[in-house]
Amino acid sequence: MKEKHYLTPLLEPKSVGVIGASERESSLGNVLIRNMLEGGFRGRLFAINPKHESVLGVPCYKSVEEVPHRLDLAVISVRAEKVPAIVDSCGRAGVKAVIVLSSGFSETGPRGALLERHVVEAARRHRIRLLGPNCLGIMRPDLGLNATFAHASANKGTIGLISQSGALCAAILDWAKPHNVGFSAVVSLGSSSDIDFGEVLEYMISDPRTESIFLYVEGIRDARRFMSALRGAARVKPVLLIKVGRHPGASQAVLSHTGVQVGEDAVFDAALRRAGVIRLYNMGQLFAAANALFSHFRPRGNRLAIITNGGGPGVMAADRAADLGIPLAQFSDGTMEKLNAALPPSWSRANPVDILGDADVDRYRKTVQAVLEGPNVDGVLVMLTPQAMTDPTAVAEAIVELEKNADKPVVTCWMGESLVREGREVFINAGIPTFRTPEPAVELFSHISAYYRNQKLLMQTPSSLSHLNPPSVESARLVIETALAERRKVLNEMESKALLAAFRIPIAQTVVARSATEAMVLAEEIGLPVVMKIDSPSIIHKADSGGVRLNLGSLAAVRTAYQEILDEVRKNKPDAAINGVAIEPMILKRNGRELVVGVKRDPVFGPVITFGEGGNRVEANKDLAIALPPLNNYLVHDLIRSSRVASLLGEFRNMPPVNMEALEFVLLRVSEMVCELPWIQSMEINPLIVDENGAVAVDARVTTDNISPSADRYDHMAIHPYPSHLITKWTQPDGTLITIRPIKPEDADLEVEFVRKLSAETKYYRFMNTMRELPPAMVARLTQIDYDREMAFVATIEEDGKEVELGVCRYAVNPDGESCEFAIVVADEWQHRGLARKLMGVLIETARNRGIAYMNGVFLANNERMLKFVQGLGFVLSNDPEDSSIKLGVLALQD
Repeated sequence: MKEKHYLTPLLEPKSVGVIGASERESSLGNVLIRNMLEGGFRGRLFAINPKHESVLGVPCYKSVEEVPHRLDLAVISVRAEKVPAIVDSCGRAGVKAVIVLSSGFSETGPRGALLERHVVEAARRHRIRLLGPNCLGIMRPDLGLNATFAHASANKGTIGLISQSGALCAAILDWAKPHNVGFSAVVSLGSSSDIDFGEVLEYMISDPRTESIFLYVEGIRDARRFMSALRGAARVKPVLLIKVGRHPGASQAVLSHTGVQVGEDAVFDAALRRAGVIRLYNMGQLFAAANALFSHFRPRGNRLAIITNGGGPGVMAADRAADLGIPLAQFSDGTMEKLNAALPPSWSRANPVDILGDADVDRYRKTVQAVLEGPNVDGVLVMLTPQAMTDPTAVAEAIVELEKNADKPVVTCWMGESLVREGREVFINAGIPTFRTPEPAVELFSHISAYYRNQKLLMQTPSSLSHLNPPSVESARLVIETALAERRKVLNEMESKALLAAFRIPIAQTVVARSATEAMVLAEEIGLPVVMKIDSPSIIHKADSGGVRLNLGSLAAVRTAYQEILDEVRKNKPDAAINGVAIEPMILKRNGRELVVGVKRDPVFGPVITFGEGGNRVEANKDLAIALPPLNNYLVHDLIRSSRVASLLGEFRNMPPVNMEALEFVLLRVSEMVCELPWIQSMEINPLIVDENGAVAVDARVTTDNISPSADRYDHMAIHPYPSHLITKWTQPDGTLITIRPIKPEDADLEVEFVRKLSAETKYYRFMNTMRELPPAMVARLTQIDYDREMAFVATIEEDGKEVELGVCRYAVNPDGESCEFAIVVADEWQHRGLARKLMGVLIETARNRGIAYMNGVFLANNERMLKFVQGLGFVLSNDPEDSSIKLGVLALQD
C-alpha cells in the first residue's frame, strides 16, 4: 500500500471546481477554465457560478454545495470580501483543498489582513488546506492540470518550481517554453497564509516526477519547517534558490508585498549553505543553472582550470573567480609535462592556460584533454576569441567529443558574435553550457560547485559534547533566572563570564569594586598588573566612553584609574547606570590574536553564531563569518575557514600558529550554550585572545529575555540539534547491551542493510512487500528527519566492531499538530524478545512528552499478531471505511 502525501488533493486532484468561472473573455474565471481545458486535465472539471448554466462547454453549478461530486480541489477567483463565506461552503461540501487566487488581503493593510484571518479560520474549521491568497495557482503538466491564470503553459519536465511571486512564475514559464525547459510542478504560494515552502518541499521530495527544485523566496514564516524540508530535499535532489530582499529597502518591499519578515541576508546565506542548497542572484543565473542541470553538470569540487587563446579574457575569468572565492587549480607535475609537450615554449605555464592566439583545433584538443585528466582539477572553462588561425566551430566539435568521456564538467565561453555563432550552436545541441562573456561562465561553475561544499555541510548532524567535561547548565540557568527576576535583561560582566565558566570556557576572572579603596584591595588579591573597566549595563563599548584602563602595575595607578574612569564615563555618558569598576588580571599574550565570538537573534532563523577579528576593530570590520547552530568540529572548522581573520591564525609575522583546538573548543561550547540556554538573545566575547597555548575570554556581555514555556527544549532553534538526551541503554537477560537512540543521517547504510535482510513476510505486514531495497529518496526521508515534527528510534548492538540495526520505530506529526502516525519494524531474529514493546514504550513516551494527543496506526486486518500487540499497548481498533483489508488504531496519549 503506497502512502499518499496529505497534499495529494491539492497537487494531484482527481476533481477540480473553478469558483467564479465566467464566459466573459479575459476574466480570471474564463482564463482558468480555458487553461484547464487546453491543458487536457484528466480528472473531472466543474464550473461554479450562479450566473451561468455552462462555461466554455463545462457544466456550471450555482454553488460548490450543488456540485454532484465531492471535490478534491476548489480554485477561487472571486472578490476578496466573498472568499471567507465561499471557503466555509467548501468545507460543508467536503472539499479537501482550496487555492485562493484573489488579491486584496494582508498585502493591502489591516482590513485585508482581517479578511485573510477569516479565510484561514474558515479553512481550519473544516480542515481544508489553503494555498494563497494572492497567488498564480498551480500547474502539473504531467496531469494536464493548469489551475493558473498564466498566459503561458508549461512543458512536461522534471523541475519543481515553488515561488512566492506569481509574476516571476509567469516570467519563468514564458522563458522556459522556447528553451524546451520542462516542469514537473509549478506552485505559486502567494501570501502563504496556510501552506508554505516547507510543506510543498516535503511533497516534492517524494514526488517521482521531480528531479530538481527551484525556489524563489521573499520571506519565510516557519524557519524550522523550511530548513527541515530544504535539507531533506537537498539530500536527494539539487535545489536552486533565488532569494530577494538582500538590502534593507528591498526587505521593506517584501514585507509590504507578502507580509513576511525577511531577516538578515548573511544569515539566510548561512542557512542555505547548511541546507546543501545552491543560491543564485538573478534570473540569468537561474536559467543558466537550469540548462546546466539538464546537461548533468556535477562538479565534485571547486578547483577551476581556465583555457584560453587570449590573455585578456583569461585574466577576466580569473578575476571573477577570485571575486567568488573559486580557487584556480594548481596543476600536478604530470599535467605540466603534458602541457609543455603540447604547447609552444611561450605558453603561460600557469593557470589560466594561455595557448596563444594561433591555437588550432589540435592544440585545443591536447590542452583540454591534459587538463581534464589532471588530478587537481574539478572543472574546466574553455574560452575562445575568433582569431585568424582558430576555427571556432571545429574547436567546439572537438570539445564536445572530449566532454562525452570526461568525468568533470566543462563550461565554454565563445566570445564574439557572427564568427562564433555556429560554434555556440554546437555546444547548445550537445547540452554543454556556453556563454558570450567570461563572468557568467565562472559564476555558473561557482554556483553549481557550491553544491559540493554545501552538501558536506548538510551531512553534519551535531550531537552533544558528552565526551567533554559536561557543562553546569543548572548554574547558568540560575544566573539568568536571578537577573530576570530582578527585571534585568543585560547581565553584568561577572554574570556573563559566569555563564562562560559554566560551559567550561576559560575566562579572565573578574571582580567589581565600588570604591577606590576596594579597587586597590581586589587588585592586590588578583595580582598586578590589572585591567580596570566600567561596569554598566548601559555601555556596550567601554573604551569609547573612556571606561577602560590597561596594564596598571601599581596600587597608586589603580586608585587614580578608579576615579578617572568614573569621571570620564559620567562626562561622556551622563545617563549611564554605573554599578562600579570591574577589575581583572592583565592578560599578556605576546603571540595572541584578538578575536570576537558572538551570538545574535535573527527574526527568521533565531540564534546565529558570529566569528571574526576582535578588539577595537569589531566596529571597523563588520565582515564577520556566520553559522547556524548547532555546530560540530567540521562546521566549526568551516566557520573559521570562511572568516577573513582565518589568514591571521596560522604562522603570521613571526608568530606561531594559534592553538586551533582551543579555539574550536570555545566555538563548540558557545554552540552548546545557544542550544541549552534559550533565554540568550545576544552575546559578545570580545576579545577572545588565542595564542599557541590556548584561548581565554577577556570580556563578555550577554543579554537575555523571558521565554514562553515549550514542550520542545530546542523550540528556539531553526535546526533541531540531535536529541542525544533521548539515548538509552537496555540490557537483555543474557547480558546483551542494546542501544536505543534517535536516528541520524549517518544511519543511511545501516537502514538499507536492515531492510534488505527483512523476510518477505515481515515486509508484507509492514506494507513493504514490493520493496527489495530502499530507494535513495526514501532513505533520505527516513534518516534525515526533523526531530521536532517526527521522531525515529533505532535499536542497535555491536557485532565484530560494527553497529547492527535490530529494529526501528517512528512517528510523524500530522498537519493538525495534535496527532501522529506511527510505524515499527523489528528484524525477524529479534521478534518475540520484547524489543518491539520496548521500542514502542520509548516512542509513546517521547510523543507524550511533546504534547501530542493521539497516536494513530494502520495495520493489515489479517496481521493478528500485530493487532493483538497494539491492543495490549492500549490502541483502540476500528475498520477502515474505504478498505476492508485495513484496520485503523488510535491511542490516546494525554489524560
